[in-house]
Amino acid sequence: MDWLQYPLAFLLLLGVIVVFHEFGHFIVARRSGVHVVRFSVGFGRPLLRWSDRHGTEFVLAAIPFGGYVQMYDDRDPVVNAEAVEGSVPTDALGYTHLSPLWRIAISLAGPIANFILAIVIYAALFMVGTLQFTPTFAGAEPGGILAQTEVTGPFEVVAVDGSSVQNYQDIAMGLGDRLGESGDIVLGIVDLASNRPSDVALPITNWHQGVGEPDLFGSLGLRPMRLSVVGQIVEDSAAASAGLQPGDWIVGVDGEPVSQWSEWVSYIVDSPGRELTFEVLRKGRTLFVRAVPEAVTAENGSTIGRLGVAPVREKVQYGVVRAAQLGAAKTWDMTVMTLSMMKKMIVGSVSAENLVGPVGIVKIAGDSVRVGWQFFLNIMALMSVSLGVLNLLPIPMLDGGHVVFTSLEMLRGKPLSERLQMSVMQIGILLLGAVMIFVTYNDLARLL
Repeated sequence: MDWLQYPLAFLLLLGVIVVFHEFGHFIVARRSGVHVVRFSVGFGRPLLRWSDRHGTEFVLAAIPFGGYVQMYDDRDPVVNAEAVEGSVPTDALGYTHLSPLWRIAISLAGPIANFILAIVIYAALFMVGTLQFTPTFAGAEPGGILAQTEVTGPFEVVAVDGSSVQNYQDIAMGLGDRLGESGDIVLGIVDLASNRPSDVALPITNWHQGVGEPDLFGSLGLRPMRLSVVGQIVEDSAAASAGLQPGDWIVGVDGEPVSQWSEWVSYIVDSPGRELTFEVLRKGRTLFVRAVPEAVTAENGSTIGRLGVAPVREKVQYGVVRAAQLGAAKTWDMTVMTLSMMKKMIVGSVSAENLVGPVGIVKIAGDSVRVGWQFFLNIMALMSVSLGVLNLLPIPMLDGGHVVFTSLEMLRGKPLSERLQMSVMQIGILLLGAVMIFVTYNDLARLL
């Protein structure tokens, strides 16, 4: 039944961001005084419906790809018929009687609600805190861009183009912002052998221009590796008795070289009660430390060795005020990045194959649930930002298109002709339909 988590995760993801989006329209519409006829989550045949004391009908519909807030418009004969039947109050204020500023505010309220949702999610994640592994990488491979520099041994990345990073995701976001560009990507690194910081310039030319699903790390010669660096020491453990310290980098066991955490752990697990000699790099000095892994019984009944160490990771957690500031800052960064990616797709420096449609969102939602709820919330925040940015585009049928129509009305002193508005709306429908077909094709091509 694991397959059920994909549609359920999708419905939860899309449901939350759509409800917040439409609630933004709804709450400002109510403040403006206009009568709200219907608040619908989804399209098509209603599955559930109920009405409040103001006469607004709330609907949960069968097709979950969006939603809408329908406001009373005395030019609409269908709504007028409903008014005659009594479902719309006789003194209801129509949408067209609102001032242009109120109509613009209603249009902008949906995207703004999505940005607020993203801020709240990011702030909550910053308050809860996350365990983050130090972003360490193996030395340069021959032939890669990194091999053109003086970097030879393993290193930690601490900055990308001057912006500090704390984990692999931060690095990926920083690198993604350079897609389609030329110049130098500047990494701030710390050499793990010498503990010396430095900046490394990696030259790029039209980097991944027109490439779908680019390999950001591999194309630069960056190989993420969880190195055999001690992060934590358990009290009264064999590691504590031997004198190992956080930050020690284990480069050898009994004369055999090791570099990855998994290699070191294998030696420990296979040596219960047997003395091991570790070659340790500590702040640029080489030391030899002897330790005897404790013999413990594993779940399967076998005897294994345990040293009492954990890899380098840090729980990053903030208070309410700082978390809110960081949440707002991250939402802004995601907004700028989304706009940058859209611009690059339009000019062709980034492949439009990277666009994700409904099928892709289903897969992303399901996969993120498998990873953990924090990752799922990160995806929800990013999708909320994307929905907010998308709806601000000046395209008919979207909120940005309504803002353009209303702004032109303010400049002209009268509305655009209904014929012109309908023609432009039809173009918008065709454009959005073409985009939906394209992204769905992308999704299916990726799956197959």
